[in-house]
Amino acid sequence: MNDLRIALIQHEIVPNNPQHNLDVFAQEMLLAKGCDLVILPEVFTTGFCAGARNYAESIDGRAYEWMARQAQTLEAVVTGSLVVKEGENYFNRLVWMRPDGTYTHYDKRHLFRMAGEHTRYASGNKRVLVEVRGWRVLPLVCYDLRFPVWSRNRGDYDLAIYVANWPVARELHWNRLLQARAIENLSYVAGVNRIGLDEKHQHYDGDSSVYGPDGIELLQAKAASGCFIVQLSVQRLQEYRTAFPAHMDADNFELRD
Repeated sequence: MNDLRIALIQHEIVPNNPQHNLDVFAQEMLLAKGCDLVILPEVFTTGFCAGARNYAESIDGRAYEWMARQAQTLEAVVTGSLVVKEGENYFNRLVWMRPDGTYTHYDKRHLFRMAGEHTRYASGNKRVLVEVRGWRVLPLVCYDLRFPVWSRNRGDYDLAIYVANWPVARELHWNRLLQARAIENLSYVAGVNRIGLDEKHQHYDGDSSVYGPDGIELLQAKAASGCFIVQLSVQRLQEYRTAFPAHMDADNFELRD
């Protein structure tokens, strides 16, 4: 396990125009060369829009191939969520694409009912853990951030990531909850959000950020567009967990559907 260099790609997403979005993100990602992990926002090909299902990706389709090419070129894991159709169901699916073209996926568990997401998509039911350079990672999507039990560190991860389309109207919640998840789980937390306006003229102000296991902010992108890079320290993680081992007094629990 070595220090981990991660890139957060924060950009506007044009609704219902996957090819444009792929082209724009590819340009931004050129600056991520040398990173181990590149993180894109939630539904980065379409945005969180009513017509997103019309542009749903098939398994191993265009966006999967694009992610595989980017991961191979950058020699890094590339991750972000897509609208994916599998059988008769649609999923808000985070894809964890490795440089060798293999991948793992996580289907968003908590669907945002205030926008009717639960009526258009199927919910995931599996908590997924992945690995990069010896780091154990818990990947989650947007609204999952509000549910601490689902994010709970059971001694099985070092970094949690949240990819999102989180509007400026609730930016206070975004910033406070990311920091809280880091503090309560004694882990690094990275949140990657979009900027710009969606088709309903809802404003997104970014605030992609990274917090250390002590809750200290390491990166805050604010409303800027671009590629933001930060290095996560193994030593800092291990020393903090040793100095403040609150996890040893945590309550045991069993999660049931």
